[in-house]
Amino acid sequence: MKIAVLGGGPSGLYFAISMKLRDASHDITVYERNRADDTFGWGVVLSDETMSNFDQNDPVSERMIREQFAYWDDVKVVRGNEEMTSSGHGFCGIGRRQMLLLLQERAGNLGVTIEFETEVTPERIEQLRRDNDLLVASDGLNSKTRSLYADRFQPEIDMRTNHFVWLGTHQKFDDAFTFIFEKTEHGWIWAHAYQFDDTTATFIVECGPEVYEAFGFGRLTQAEGIALCEKIFARHLGGHPLMSNANHLRGSAWIRFPRVTCESWHFDNVVLLGDASATAHFSIGSGSKLGMESAIALADELSSGKPLEEALAAYQEERQLQVLRVTSAARNSTQWFEEIERYLDLDMMQFNYALLTRSQRISHENLRLRDPEWLATAESWFQKRAGSNSRRSPMFAPFRLRGMELVNRVVVSPMAQYKATGGMPNDWHFVHYAERAKGGAGLVFTEMLCVGLEGRITPGCPCIGPEQVAGWSRLTEFVHAETPAKICAQIGHAGRKGSTRLAWEGIDRPLPEGENWPLLSASAIPLMEGNVVPKAMDRADMDRVKAQFVAAVEAAAAAGFDMIEMHAAHGYLLASFISPVTNRREDDYGGSLGNRMRFPLEVFAAMRAAWPEDRPMTVRISAHDWMGEDGVTPDEAVKIGAMFKQAGADAINVSSGQTDKAEQPVYGRMFQVPFADRVRNEIDLPTLVAGNIYEPDHVNSILMAGRADLVLLARPHLADPYWTLHAAVELGDTDQVWPAPYEGGRRQAITLADRARAMAQ
Repeated sequence: MKIAVLGGGPSGLYFAISMKLRDASHDITVYERNRADDTFGWGVVLSDETMSNFDQNDPVSERMIREQFAYWDDVKVVRGNEEMTSSGHGFCGIGRRQMLLLLQERAGNLGVTIEFETEVTPERIEQLRRDNDLLVASDGLNSKTRSLYADRFQPEIDMRTNHFVWLGTHQKFDDAFTFIFEKTEHGWIWAHAYQFDDTTATFIVECGPEVYEAFGFGRLTQAEGIALCEKIFARHLGGHPLMSNANHLRGSAWIRFPRVTCESWHFDNVVLLGDASATAHFSIGSGSKLGMESAIALADELSSGKPLEEALAAYQEERQLQVLRVTSAARNSTQWFEEIERYLDLDMMQFNYALLTRSQRISHENLRLRDPEWLATAESWFQKRAGSNSRRSPMFAPFRLRGMELVNRVVVSPMAQYKATGGMPNDWHFVHYAERAKGGAGLVFTEMLCVGLEGRITPGCPCIGPEQVAGWSRLTEFVHAETPAKICAQIGHAGRKGSTRLAWEGIDRPLPEGENWPLLSASAIPLMEGNVVPKAMDRADMDRVKAQFVAAVEAAAAAGFDMIEMHAAHGYLLASFISPVTNRREDDYGGSLGNRMRFPLEVFAAMRAAWPEDRPMTVRISAHDWMGEDGVTPDEAVKIGAMFKQAGADAINVSSGQTDKAEQPVYGRMFQVPFADRVRNEIDLPTLVAGNIYEPDHVNSILMAGRADLVLLARPHLADPYWTLHAAVELGDTDQVWPAPYEGGRRQAITLADRARAMAQ
């Protein structure tokens, strides 16, 4: 093949090398607009795993790079006068300039032609496309090729909020990858520093937009900006100056990071590579890694014997998902630094843990592999804060809300069963909830218990009122007598989502004609076409429903529940007032957030007044309607949580979605945790969170980082009522108590787990 490569950075050069290794007869030319030894970054960070991939692809260049490496195993976090170091992270760095020179040498030795100081115009790109079998656009995050063919690649460029400047220094930071956080008169500013050769380190300075504007970095010359950074970080620089290699740029050299994604990576004989196709934020140091590993994948597909179009399609299909995993982690890391003011007052131990796990690529048990001593210290710190002297994992730390003490932080999430008859609980409910209370979780939620028959979602949904006290009392008495668990009644009203079929008969579909009941909501908007149109509540309806909620609370107290939760999420009645999607009222209960919250807050106050003072009460909210600015957003959720806190809520159960069928949710592992994190740390109130959480590792990571206080698991508890007991065995925790009749099962489970671990070593 005759191949033109635009851009002589690491990914472009490494692609040329990889193709030549597969077939030396390829005619490959790399076009680079800079000189051979120009570069505008400082260090490149690579992991041991990445170097192993390079070794399999080209041992020669891998050895050339490795011989120039600076290695470090530690990550040090410095915040003001505090510092903390953890180990076992296994990174290596090399100067970007040195790496480019090595790759240029290797490419040249393999017969690749490199044309430096070649400015490629749109006309030249078109010509190269016509004159070559393949045009590889590795021309960086500001790719001219991507811009020229934007209609084919459909790029999306998201300019992130923080500002940063890429500097270097001869203060080597050769003992650890170092994060430095300094509080100034204008707010916090921080540096990412790491050694990359015998004499030099990268020193990236970053800050939020308010601090950037207050210091006036954008109005300073490069020299003035560098001098100011030297002053801010003077005690860390050991008298060494900061250096820039962006003197060719006008202005301050501070920039914002562009997050680049593309719908397509190829068309005809043109393919994007590296930062041209997708970018990963510098805070996880994976840009060069991604580009070079993509170069290997592209070379493999092009050498597979497939027609060009099939090879490019296969490359995108294979590689796009892998890149997405890294760029998603980079997005998490980017956002963490953008919201860092939320975490800077955390205890140093928790702040350090949150920083290490910010991308969600490093988990709790992964940290144990890296530095077991440090993690053990962190776990002891967490337990001590919870009032325990234990050294167990965070999920097994106690927790207290008012007079309710939980033995651990694992919660059985509310899960509709659709097994009631006429609103009455039965043996199914007793067995279902009792079994999960025996399973080791600290707290068990009921499904939403409706305040009246017309407040049910389906005919199979149970109620809570005077008639149901005996049935629920039977359950709470068993739980309290036979298990250490506590039990919570979630209380709600279906609103416009009521009068529908059982889930397995057609979720949200209306009942057959003649079987439906009248509905209430904030506004007369049906859930879907064909569903019952609800009545927009008037004042008399509000008073009647509020009285039903109070009666439900009194019944819950009489039945012996330890806690209640007001359900104000997922588009049900109270949520229909909160969300502008479902609240179209023009009276005092619609319009502004304050008006939309008026009735839910009235109901909350009445419920709290009827509930015993020593028992906790929480509220479940939808932090995101997933409908853009038309619905509740995470920004508004913080305000909603703050209003309920002021009203006396002991915690906020942070959920999302299910408000309207037009929603466009973004699911993923632990996808609701960022919402709970934000509410918790911005309004200083405990949060509960659920949402695709299914491993002990997830639970421990969420808790230890201070992103929530209680973790709810739904589907895992449907599959395994004894999830908590089995999680303890999986973690090697022998302190977990099982029900006395099951002691033999506990011993066997521990023995089998120990044997499996020994065989795996």
